Amino acid sequence: MNKKLLFSVTKNDCEFQYFRAGGPGGQKQNKTSSAVRCIHRPSGAVGECREERSQITNKRRAFKRMAESPKFQIWARKTAEEISNKKSIDEIIEEQMNEKNLHIEIRDENGKWILFSEKDVVSE
Repeated sequence: MNKKLLFSVTKNDCEFQYFRAGGPGGQKQNKTSSAVRCIHRPSGAVGECREERSQITNKRRAFKRMAESPKFQIWARKTAEEISNKKSIDEIIEEQMNEKNLHIEIRDENGKWILFSEKDVVSE
């Protein structure tokens, strides 16, 4: 089965908030902002991690939890459905480039723009 990438979600699509974890774990955890909350802006899905002392590890886990959340899964299905139902770019361009959609304007003797048609060429 040949899979095609419809869209991708990157860290640029998300807002990351860093805060102090608190709770059990002692002074180190209470003094450093190692906990991370990942918010996916388009869907509103949230993932949070505060288990590790490393902010980078918590950031990865928060992103993964956000991607696994039901809210994000619903948004991803809906977005994929919208994208797959759209016409290709070539089809859209072909429709818009149809002769009846194209108009040519030229300047007359007075410098005003007028609509040019095939009839003008035939009558001369």
